[in-house]
Amino acid sequence: MPAKGKHRRPKQNPITRRLALAGTGGAALTLPLISATGAGAVETVKAPAALATAVSKAPAALAATTATAPTTYSVVSGDTLSQIAATHSVSGGWQQLYEANRGVVGDNPSVIRPGTKLSLGTQAKAAATPRAATAYPNNLDGWIRESLSVMAKHGIPGSYNGIHRNVMRESSGNPKAINLWDINARNGIPSKGLLQVIDPTFKAYHVPGTSTDSYDPVANITAACNYAAARYGSIDNVNGPY
Repeated sequence: MPAKGKHRRPKQNPITRRLALAGTGGAALTLPLISATGAGAVETVKAPAALATAVSKAPAALAATTATAPTTYSVVSGDTLSQIAATHSVSGGWQQLYEANRGVVGDNPSVIRPGTKLSLGTQAKAAATPRAATAYPNNLDGWIRESLSVMAKHGIPGSYNGIHRNVMRESSGNPKAINLWDINARNGIPSKGLLQVIDPTFKAYHVPGTSTDSYDPVANITAACNYAAARYGSIDNVNGPY
């Protein structure tokens, strides 16, 4: 903060004197002193209240205009809408990203061409600040809630009750459960994990950001829900072997 200094007034006619009023945030107003009726008397002319208010609000108004900025993304080979939406925290997931760019993407959201410019919407700069990771308990409740968080980012439907119901039927909540007797086991691809997913299905519906280990509880739930969404509309619609 600058120190307050004393200003030596020049010897001149009071009518020509000027007063520099220091404003907030470094702004200043310079107004003349008007001579009063008495000889040598002066009166300070104050800035109108509206003008003073405008000056005090100027920094806030400037911040408001620069707080947000439109964001675009250029598609590269291997990209998917769900991956782009998750990476850039697009509100509404890949569905919202697709709706906002249907004109350039076309009728098939699964096909996006390298070089395509996608609008990611207007995002606040503050959104770039990383958030502290949520700590989930290492149990079935925590695995389901963490999976639901990942699913929300990728636009994958499903509810806590829908997942819990199917987990209890498929594995009784044991993340290391494996089926060694059915047709899949005889074919060398046994069903594994909380939602009993075979390896080919796990790899096909694996969700980026989760473990590549099919026994991993969160990865297993999320991949299974992604598969169920593609085949049945949602894991909530699954009420038996799938």
